[in-house]
Amino acid sequence: MAVALTILHGSGAAPSRRTLSVAPGTTILKAAHAGGVDVTATCGGRGRCTSCRVKFLAGLPPPPTIMDEVQLGPDLVREGYRLSCQCVLQQSVTVQVAPPLEERSFQMLGAGPGVKQLGRITLDSGIAKQVVKVTLPRQEHHQTSDLEQLLAAVGLTTADVGSAVLQGLPQALRDDPAGVTVTTFASGGRERVLAVERGDTAAMKFGLAIDIGTTSVVTTLVELESGEQLASVSSLNPQAVFGGDLMSRIAFAQFNPGNLRKLQTRILGLLNQHVEQICRESGVLAKWIYKVVVVGNTCMHHILLGIDPSHVGLAPYAPVMRHALTLPARDLFLKVAPEARVCLLPLVAGFVGADAVAVALATRIHESAEVRIAVDIGTNGEVLLGSRDRLWACSAPAGPALEGAQIRHGMRGALGAIDRTTVDDDIHVHTIGETAALGICGSGIIDLLAGLLDAGVIDWTGLIQVDGRDALPPRLRDRVVMRGEERQVIVLRPGEAGALREIVLTQDDVRQVQLAKGAIASGVAMLQRVAGVPPERVAELMLAGGFGNYVSIESALRIGLIPPLPRERIRYVGNAASLGAQLCVL
Repeated sequence: MAVALTILHGSGAAPSRRTLSVAPGTTILKAAHAGGVDVTATCGGRGRCTSCRVKFLAGLPPPPTIMDEVQLGPDLVREGYRLSCQCVLQQSVTVQVAPPLEERSFQMLGAGPGVKQLGRITLDSGIAKQVVKVTLPRQEHHQTSDLEQLLAAVGLTTADVGSAVLQGLPQALRDDPAGVTVTTFASGGRERVLAVERGDTAAMKFGLAIDIGTTSVVTTLVELESGEQLASVSSLNPQAVFGGDLMSRIAFAQFNPGNLRKLQTRILGLLNQHVEQICRESGVLAKWIYKVVVVGNTCMHHILLGIDPSHVGLAPYAPVMRHALTLPARDLFLKVAPEARVCLLPLVAGFVGADAVAVALATRIHESAEVRIAVDIGTNGEVLLGSRDRLWACSAPAGPALEGAQIRHGMRGALGAIDRTTVDDDIHVHTIGETAALGICGSGIIDLLAGLLDAGVIDWTGLIQVDGRDALPPRLRDRVVMRGEERQVIVLRPGEAGALREIVLTQDDVRQVQLAKGAIASGVAMLQRVAGVPPERVAELMLAGGFGNYVSIESALRIGLIPPLPRERIRYVGNAASLGAQLCVL
């Protein structure tokens, strides 16, 4: 017999209210997702974070699980909080979804200054527009058609015309007697008609570069004739509600077509929102966007195409396809020109995707005479090493910890996040927007760990030195505490830096960052070993990606996140994946 689950969702005085009929034995998280209620589950519903916590308002809370007690702590458990991924329904209840933080004004790395920073490049997008005068059928005995007359004017065949072109063809040919503008795309020695418009619109040729990351999505509009970047928009990837890392999302979609459709619908919906916003800001009509290049890791690529990524998450981690793919926009329901070409760059392996190819193109690492390393630090990071002689690549998945997930008081890089810290005789912080501190983001955590390591608060193994705190300066000493069996460093007390609550770094937080750091550092070390390249032979280390461009290089060196190279041989390269996509558009 079904039980009633009432979910209050949203902030403010009047949160939205949904009542669902749920089979007993179902977790609150699964019931909410099945009912279309977004409950964020950064760890994928494995009980390893607090993002899916709910508070019981009516009905008896079930006994806490071990994961409830570990993640939430005794105080929240006593107040009626539980992890929705662990809470199995047996009776009717009412719960309030507790958002982790009111995160807004996210600090996300956009598309950057565009391809002009790369110097002279040859523009050849394959998109061409020409104005032609078409002789329309005028006599009954002349057996012809609008399409045949158009093709005679441009010298193409019926096989070169997409079905969407035919729908508006009669009106376009008859609206303007001066002629029509025919848009074609040339690839592999073949031309294809993408659009026919009345009048002269030959100057209107635009393309989109889309970088679909695990955490964020960046869409950039470029003018195909000049290469000028006209507008760019970035957003959090809406799939993150179903899991903050790739394996969580693969597990959510694994052998479940319904969940795969949910993930695909989320990303396609966001891309169409980006198209609408970018056209509004630039004044460009969506029908003038004729080419779209998409880059992303293998999982994001498969989900966008509606391809089951299940076997990407199972040994031997083989993708369904690796080749470059071009298809019409109408196949993906993208709201640009229906016959616009959507080009997906080739994949390398199960966890090294088209974004790594784009980074290689943008950094020109494949043209270098010297050995260089590019590290795209992110939830699903990648490392490239090599020169014009040979390239090696590997996956270095840091997971969502550097995005603030699975950290007690972690948050994304948003307004109020601690993004810089220094440690001397005390802990000093800076927040994004210089507003009241809400939590700490990845760059702040890296700074904090580097400072605590220098100060002797943590040792080389990452252990918080509670027993040795008496040797610390008084103010710093008072921040190192043991609560129950948990070692903590009090970063801020209520009132400090405007914080409304205590913000702490726990021993488990340190371990989570060590896991993320270990993935990146071992990826670099492994490629160096495979390629036989010692540090002294590395001419340059390039930090790419959203997190890579905000982290302090000095702090990253101190904790061993990146190889011990001289500071002058390390530089930021911005959103290299997006830049590589822009190059492919042009």
